[in-house]
Amino acid sequence: MNGKATSSRTKLERGRGALGPALELVHTGRAPTRAVLTAELGVTRATAGAVAAELEALGLIRVDSRPAAAAGSQGRPSHRLSIDEAGPVVLAAQVHGDGFRAALVGLGGRTVATAPTCAPVAADPAQVLGEVVAAGAALLHRSGRRCVGAGLAVPSALAEPEGTALNPLHIAWPAGSPVRDVFAERVRDAGITGPAFTGNDVNLAALAEHRHGAGRGARHLLCVATGHRGVGGALVLDGRLHTGSSGLALEVGHITVSPEGRPCHCGSRGCLDVETDPLAFLLSAGREPGPEVSLLQQSRELLRSEYDDPAVRRAGAELVDRLGQGLAGLVNILNPDRIILGGLHRELFAADPERLRAVVADRSLWGRSGGVPILGCALDHNSLVGAAELAWQPVLDDPLTALA
Repeated sequence: MNGKATSSRTKLERGRGALGPALELVHTGRAPTRAVLTAELGVTRATAGAVAAELEALGLIRVDSRPAAAAGSQGRPSHRLSIDEAGPVVLAAQVHGDGFRAALVGLGGRTVATAPTCAPVAADPAQVLGEVVAAGAALLHRSGRRCVGAGLAVPSALAEPEGTALNPLHIAWPAGSPVRDVFAERVRDAGITGPAFTGNDVNLAALAEHRHGAGRGARHLLCVATGHRGVGGALVLDGRLHTGSSGLALEVGHITVSPEGRPCHCGSRGCLDVETDPLAFLLSAGREPGPEVSLLQQSRELLRSEYDDPAVRRAGAELVDRLGQGLAGLVNILNPDRIILGGLHRELFAADPERLRAVVADRSLWGRSGGVPILGCALDHNSLVGAAELAWQPVLDDPLTALA
């Protein structure tokens, strides 16, 4: 081996421990160039170059071969880094109250292919997850892409470390269903390689938004969302999901916001879960839900197309006030530096942002002087992207081992 080859090998060996951190920086968009990668990793330019070249050789990123200088810039232009669009994918899936969605997701949170289904969810988790994985396997077969893992988002708290669905209130699964084991088994049976993971849908939405969406840069991020049914919450602390001692933290849907309100599945009354979800909005607006499309889609269409109707506007204001009351209580307890809202909550906030901000400020201890920024989620299918993040994590931790 000549001296030049030995030097390159030495640089690569020094940088091999930086492969995972480097990939995560490109994956989350925080290192668009090799110069930024060098600074973020705290390594020499040569080591950063060797790390980028190794990630490119693994088929994970692309390094432009002829970097162009920006207009008006001085000095040597830096090579731009991007995700390899022909690289491997993971199978991501989400089960919700109105059906499921399977997708292939690449690095960077980019959806390559998707297969949504709107149908009643069967009471047997094994049947449903078999259908989910079959849909994903069909996508993989058509794509011809390499799959390195699978992730699943479910509308239930998952007890850790077992991965059992503790209270799937909005689907008919039995409490305690071994969702993680069943999903992993179906993935293996379908011949899909790589590890399989499962998580709560709102936790995964928060993770996706923190890495790729409206939560970027937040240290203490609170996410509250209503999807097809019910309301969930999640908290990201210093970049990591806070799930509590056994995975059951942030069940915000069962904060009482109307003591004499609607009966809740949990046995209480007037919870966020039944006072601010799509069904509550439709009923408050005097609309009878139909079976043709999901409750979430019906609510969104009503809000977008008929917001001038006094009954719809009144229903929207009612839900915003109750949501604001719940958020204020969470702000008092958690003191987040950002709140993001998903699902129908995002649409309600967009329709009347100042009303929600005012309710939160008026009811929180710090009022307007300590007001926390409130934003809508930026990703349309963030739970699905979050499920993909679970599957990508082993690759982000150690690309060489995960892809061996």
